[in-house]
Amino acid sequence: MNLHKGVSPLHRLSTVHGLRQKMRDCNPDLLFLQEVQQEHRGHAKRFSAWPASELTHFLSEDCWHAWHYGRNAQYQAGHHGNAILSKRPLNHGQNYDISAYRFEKRGLLHSSVQLEDAANLIHCFCVHLALFERGRERQLEQILRYIDTLANQGPTIVAGDFNDWRNRISSPMRAAGFQEVFEVMTGAPAKTFPSFKPMLPMDRIYVRGFKIHAATILHEEQMLSDHLGISAELELL
Repeated sequence: MNLHKGVSPLHRLSTVHGLRQKMRDCNPDLLFLQEVQQEHRGHAKRFSAWPASELTHFLSEDCWHAWHYGRNAQYQAGHHGNAILSKRPLNHGQNYDISAYRFEKRGLLHSSVQLEDAANLIHCFCVHLALFERGRERQLEQILRYIDTLANQGPTIVAGDFNDWRNRISSPMRAAGFQEVFEVMTGAPAKTFPSFKPMLPMDRIYVRGFKIHAATILHEEQMLSDHLGISAELELL
C-alpha cells in the first residue's frame, strides 16, 4: 500500500485512521508500505486526530508486533519513507538509498522473517521507484544486486510502488526467478492508479520460492490514497 503520506489525494483530509482500519480489515501477516509519513509537525497541527506517536507505532499497535521503517526523505517538518509491518518477529536489515535523482529520494528497505518449522528466512524488500523510466532502470539493477547479495536464492518478496506503468520491470524480474502475483493469476499486473479510476499498473508483488494462491485489489469506498492497495495469499515452498 502506498499511503500517500496519510492524507487524501487533494491533501484536504487526514486518512491515517481509515488506512489503519483498512489494514486491520485485511489482516495480513506482512505489510509493505510506501510514503509512510513517520513524522510531520505540520500535519499534527492541522489535523486534530493526527496520531501523537510515530505513524508506524499507530498503524501497528495491537496487531503487527514488529515493524521496520526506512527514512527516505527528510525535511524541516518531518520525514517519510517505507515500512514493513509483521505479525512475526522481524530481523531488521537496512534501508538502502537507491535515489536516481537529487530531487526524488527513494529507498529499498530490507528485512527478513522466519516462519515456524521453515528452514530458510523469508527476505522482504519494500520498494518505491522513480517517476522516470531511466531512473527506474538504474534502480532495478541496484535492487537485483542487493537481492543477490542479501537473499542469495532464498524465498523472497519484493513489493511496493514501482511506478512502472509500461511494465518494463517484469521481464528482468522473471529472469531473476521472480513471479508477479497478478501476472500469474490474471495475466497482467493490477491497475492501481489513480485510485478513483485505476488505469495504470503501478503497484506490484514479486515473489520467489512461493506458490501463489490468490491476488486481490483492495478497492475502497472512500479516497484513502491516490493508489489502491494489493494483497496476495502465498504458500512457502
